Amino acid sequence: MSTDPMSATGRPRVTRLNTLTGLRFPAAFVVFLYHAALLGFLGVPWLSPENVHDYYRSVHHAGALGVSFFFVLSGFVLTWSARDTDTAPRFWRRRFLKIVPNYLVVWALAMVVFAAPHTDMEIGLLNLFMLQVYYPDFSINFGVNPAGWSLAVEAVFYLSFPYLLHLIRKIPANRINLWVAIVGLGIIATPFLSTHLAPAGSVFMPMEPETSVNQYFFSYILPFPRVLDFALGILVARSVMSGRWRNIGMVWAGALLIASYALGYFTPYIYSSRAVCVIPAAVLIAAGAIADDEGRFTVFRNRVTVWLGDISFAFYLVHFTVLEGVWKLLGSKTYTAPQAAAMLLLCLGVSILASWALYDLIERPITQRWSNPRKKPVPAQQKAVPVESLPLAAGRAGEER
Repeated sequence: MSTDPMSATGRPRVTRLNTLTGLRFPAAFVVFLYHAALLGFLGVPWLSPENVHDYYRSVHHAGALGVSFFFVLSGFVLTWSARDTDTAPRFWRRRFLKIVPNYLVVWALAMVVFAAPHTDMEIGLLNLFMLQVYYPDFSINFGVNPAGWSLAVEAVFYLSFPYLLHLIRKIPANRINLWVAIVGLGIIATPFLSTHLAPAGSVFMPMEPETSVNQYFFSYILPFPRVLDFALGILVARSVMSGRWRNIGMVWAGALLIASYALGYFTPYIYSSRAVCVIPAAVLIAAGAIADDEGRFTVFRNRVTVWLGDISFAFYLVHFTVLEGVWKLLGSKTYTAPQAAAMLLLCLGVSILASWALYDLIERPITQRWSNPRKKPVPAQQKAVPVESLPLAAGRAGEER
């Protein structure tokens, strides 16, 4: 694959995919709605039991849609902005500075707000060091900040990205869509294999009593099967960049995603959470990137949506802590449906303000100051040799979470 900044149309390829940035906040918002539903199953009875059940059923795989979208998006935008002049150590440095400071701040905040009284030191430390995703136990996976587990999965993505990109760039352009199909089938097969190969055990999900915690762990939480989502994003990006992708446009891609989400209500939860929406999400991501590359209008490319997209990583991390914290500050009550809706709007506003503060005070200053090491003068007679020559992401192609 050519690494010059030219699009398949022959024009200079855009480096900032604002439509994809704008799509990040809706993806984080549906996770917010899902986590609000989970509160009732995690010791926060903010709604009556019957209302909790009804609300949960309406959004029961919305969180999975948001997470899958982000996983595919990460692979796509990192590939889109990859340059041969970058090196693996520099890439890992940027990812570390982008992810870890916010993660640590919200971990500490979550411990103070709600986790410390019922989370032992071992679980707290496993979550602190992003090791919670290697144990088939919900009390460990979601023991501090329930949103944090996906960052532990993304850490595996970032560590593997230089090598995955190196391998995928060796695939001939005329076979790239075949590999998109193969990886897509692998994602769809994952819950099937989990339910047939992993033992069900005796523990089932409290909100999905027919779904084994053990099988759900291997299908949804364990990082290694989720690398397929990330690889799908890399492959789709390469297909778009090489002009091989069959674009159906933003409108039809959005309709396909909505239809797939509706289909999720009629499939077993382990499938709706893992396999139903991921391919349509990839189609929408590709359509958004092509629209930006061709300069076409999209509703997600404006000042407000792009700003919300910029703070979406912080929003994703902090929103559950805000949900718990606001509920406690309001008196730990059970609400009627209208009162609960008002509380959710309040939590949404507080989450946006908190994520804005995290972005402006921590995320942006740290990444701007430390992401790229200062260049030292090189003697004229000395030839620069990269630490590692694998091509990596240097630009801001819609900067994933």
